[in-house]
Amino acid sequence: MSTFILPNSEPEVPVHLTSDLSQEQLLSFQAFETWISTLQHSLTTQQNKSHTFHSAPYKLRNIEIQSVDLFGGNRIGFIKLKAEVSNDKGEKLPGSVFLRGGSVGMLLILQPDDVSSNSEDEKHVILTLQPRIPAGSLSLAELPAGMLDDAGTFAGGAAQEIEEETGLEVPANELINMTELALSSATSDHEEHLQQGVYPSPGGCDEFVPIFLWQKRIPRDQMKEWQGKLTGLRDHGEKITLMLCPLEKVWRQGGRDAKVLAAWALYAGLREEGKL
Repeated sequence: MSTFILPNSEPEVPVHLTSDLSQEQLLSFQAFETWISTLQHSLTTQQNKSHTFHSAPYKLRNIEIQSVDLFGGNRIGFIKLKAEVSNDKGEKLPGSVFLRGGSVGMLLILQPDDVSSNSEDEKHVILTLQPRIPAGSLSLAELPAGMLDDAGTFAGGAAQEIEEETGLEVPANELINMTELALSSATSDHEEHLQQGVYPSPGGCDEFVPIFLWQKRIPRDQMKEWQGKLTGLRDHGEKITLMLCPLEKVWRQGGRDAKVLAAWALYAGLREEGKL
């Protein structure tokens, strides 16, 4: 184990590493970089006299790396750490953190092209069903999740399954970032600069998920074919599959997935405000 001082920290913050993690690896891990810069900025907002903690501001004093999961050799996947954040009165804030970084969620809506484009009738949402061991599930219904590749196109396991089953590829120029639209109000220097995404479990995890919308009008015969095919039933041994769910029922069908509920709320709210 080794210790180093976090660059540009005031007061100086010692970072205690595990034996399988180097300073260079940690500082180059995007999730750590995003988390620490976000936290440090939030701590500076206490300088504002109207801030709740202005009279006894909290400071980051220590970081202890507790464990690291490496993917594909030396690539960091997850980090578990404990951050000591306290004020001069000795009062502390909870600081156990599971670092994994951001991902994206996709609300993919299909509608027969013989329905009026101004209508919400017959809209269906693509959901994935797959094992999610942390949730104790072998078949959790959820919003397709993944990442945006260098070209801004939806990528990852769910995107691959969607393309394989339907031939649909989700291009960057047709995506609408609903989270960004909803959070587009101007911020001042005194406000926190959190990520433009939904935080599913902010009490213990840094993960943030921007929710994107993609709508596609398709021939009715194609919709009927996919409704018969994308039922959520998996072939023997198949790990991930798709199902079509009526838009008006998606809050119930995918109600265990925070991404589904966030997407449903964002879609409804933005439509009500005339932004979609």
